[in-house]
Amino acid sequence: MSSTLRPYRGFLDTLKHLIRRPSVVGAEHPFFLSLKRELDELGVKTTLYEGLLVAEGRNPDRGMLSAHIDRHGLICTGPNEFQYAAFLTQNRADLTGDSVSEQTYMVIAERFREQSVLAYEPWSGSYLGMGTIDNAYICERRKNLVFEVKGLEHLMPGTPVAFVDTLSSRSGLLSAQLDNVFSAAVIVYLYRCGYEGTAFFTAQEEAGKSWRFLLEWFRRFDKTTNELLVLDTSPYPNREHADRQHIVLRHRDANAAFDSPLTARIERLCGELGINYSFKDRYLEEENKKLAAAGEKTSSLGSTEMGRLVASSGGTIQGTTLQVPTTGYHTTSETVCVGAVAKMLDLMRALYLDGE
Repeated sequence: MSSTLRPYRGFLDTLKHLIRRPSVVGAEHPFFLSLKRELDELGVKTTLYEGLLVAEGRNPDRGMLSAHIDRHGLICTGPNEFQYAAFLTQNRADLTGDSVSEQTYMVIAERFREQSVLAYEPWSGSYLGMGTIDNAYICERRKNLVFEVKGLEHLMPGTPVAFVDTLSSRSGLLSAQLDNVFSAAVIVYLYRCGYEGTAFFTAQEEAGKSWRFLLEWFRRFDKTTNELLVLDTSPYPNREHADRQHIVLRHRDANAAFDSPLTARIERLCGELGINYSFKDRYLEEENKKLAAAGEKTSSLGSTEMGRLVASSGGTIQGTTLQVPTTGYHTTSETVCVGAVAKMLDLMRALYLDGE
C-alpha cells in the first residue's frame, strides 16, 4: 500500500470490497442491497426507493452528498447477443455524437477484447456464469456497442453482464472501473469516520436518468437545498492533464450554472490544505478553442447529475460537483493518482467531520 494512503486503509478496504460487487446500469439492485447492509451495520438509517438509496445519519442536515452507483456493462439482448447496457437503458435524445462520453465509446471499443465478464441475476445478484469478450464493435445500424462473448451462450435476454474487476495499485496509481464505485466508497468511509449527514446513492446515471430519481425524492418531501455535493470521477486524455490538479470542480455544465456556497468553501479549504484544483468547464472551453482553431470538432461541456437537477428544479436544488481526475475513462483500467485520492479524503473530512 502506498504510504500516501496508509492513513486511509479503511477507505481502500471498502473500495476493494465494493468493486467486486456488480452494478451494471439498469441492474443495480444487488449493489443497493450490499450498500444498505454496509450502512445498516453502521447504525445509519437507510431507505430504498426506485433508483435511489437514501442514507441518513444522526444529523441529516449536516450535509447532502450524492453519488451514482451504476457502472458500465452489458445486457444480453438475444441468443448469444450482447449490447452496451447504458445505450439500451437511456433515452436516446442525447445521442448526438458530440458528448465526451459518446466520443469516448467510439475510441474504447477495442479495449474490451479479452475482458472477463460475469453474468448475474438482476434482483438477487446470484452468479450465473463467467465469460470472455472476443470482440467489441460499433454497430452503425443500432448505434450501439455490440459484443461477442464466449462462455455465456446460455443466458436469457435481459440478463446483466458485468466486467470482472479488482483494484490494482502500481507506481502511485490506483486502477479499476472506478466510475463511480469510488465515490460510493468515499461516502461509506465518511460514515465510518462519523459523518452524520444525508447521502444519496443513485441508479442509471450512465443512462442519463439518475437525476430523475433524486428530483423525485426532493419533491416527495417538499425539500430544497443549495449545498448538494455530487461526487464522481472526471476523465482526462492523459496523465499529464490529469495530474495538473488533485480535484476537479465546476462552475456549470451544458445544462445549467451552479450557484452554491460550497464552491467558495471548497476553494478556501483547498488553499488551507495545499490541494490543487481546477474547473472542468474552463478546461473544456480552453480545449474547444484549440480544437476550433485547428478546424476540428468540439465537445460539449458535459451533462452532469447536478446540472440536470438545477435545470429541472428551476434552481430550487443547487450545489456543485467534486471529482477526482482520472484516465482510462469507462474501462476497467480507469486510473487515479493516490495523491489525488488522499487529498479528496482530506477535503471531505475537513468539510464534514472537522467542524466546518
